[in-house]
Amino acid sequence: MITLFAILIGMFMAFAIGANDVANGMATAVGAKAITPKQAALLASFLEFLGAVMFGAAVTKTIASGIVSIEHIQNPNYVIYGAISALLAAGIWVMFATVYGMPVSTTHSIIGGMIGFGLVSGGFKVVYWSKLLKIVLSWVISPVVGGILAYLVFKILTVTILHRPNPLTAAKKVAPVMIGFTFFLISFLFTFKTLKKTYAYSAIVGLILGFIAWIVSYFLTIRYVKRNSNDYDAVESIFKRVQVLTSAYVCFSHGANDVANAVGPIALIFMIKQTGVTNFSSVEIPKYILFIGGLGIALGVLLYGYKVMQTIGHDITELNNTRGFSIDFGTATTVLLSSIFGFPISTTHTVVGAVTGVGLARGIEVVNTEVLKDILISWLITIPFSAGVSAIIYLALTTFF
Repeated sequence: MITLFAILIGMFMAFAIGANDVANGMATAVGAKAITPKQAALLASFLEFLGAVMFGAAVTKTIASGIVSIEHIQNPNYVIYGAISALLAAGIWVMFATVYGMPVSTTHSIIGGMIGFGLVSGGFKVVYWSKLLKIVLSWVISPVVGGILAYLVFKILTVTILHRPNPLTAAKKVAPVMIGFTFFLISFLFTFKTLKKTYAYSAIVGLILGFIAWIVSYFLTIRYVKRNSNDYDAVESIFKRVQVLTSAYVCFSHGANDVANAVGPIALIFMIKQTGVTNFSSVEIPKYILFIGGLGIALGVLLYGYKVMQTIGHDITELNNTRGFSIDFGTATTVLLSSIFGFPISTTHTVVGAVTGVGLARGIEVVNTEVLKDILISWLITIPFSAGVSAIIYLALTTFF
């Protein structure tokens, strides 16, 4: 019964992740009208599922991201109760935030859940507070860095293309360079973060694919320029095609990386049931559990992903394709830098910061500060809410079972 209950809760968490986090990849493309909401939901659900099943096992999930020590818990069932409490609390919070269209970090939600049962079971000493401080700092650093980079990229595009006497001719020179560098970034990031390869290996893969993307985009841009008049719509349509590709990458990568937030605790429960041992430092996730998580994420995207997509893609500021490209570029660069330096950031926070940065590049008056205020409040609540609910659930389970 416990195992079945854990699987159901894991599916619930995976559904919540799909419903909330899909906006990280597809919201800007939908907001910029590069893709319709229905197309985004179908494409994202397929790519999230594919990423989860194909590469999710490569992401060996450290229990509680090293935030909470569980060595003090001698009873294996209590570790299982803790994993269930963390999952259920995180799932409740993420779904609650999704109902109101608030983009929150699913990783931070799980961490909050682990802290909650950790405090109840072992007190303050079992929480690694220095690591928690780094996560709290990321609430400020990741949106600020993402916002600055997106702002700078959009300003570069404005100066080098949009405000030139002949924007299409300028796009012929600048766009391939930007596109090639973007493909370098996402190739490097996927190889390094998801496939766990070395810096050197990841850099070589990134350089090769980035160079190929530069060559292909150069000839395609020349061909496109010859067929079109000199106007801004033609420039936007060049970046429209790139934006669909970058959004697709974010979804595929997200499925590979974040499925473990939902099914990592399930794998932990299975391992404890099979071995009776609780002192695991990390959990390897079997394929069939990844399939369950991937299915849950895909259903979340299809059935409820539109809520948060609306917030990020429409409600913060108005987007077009060059702005959307700038956001994707700023987000990918920030996530890459954080991976290299080992800093725990939230992709959700970074995307929101990047959208805001692009909005500010056009003036504070085009940014909906009321929506940003609501998002900021939801970020501040994430860990305390998940921790509190997890603590209550853990106390109930250990009292009545």
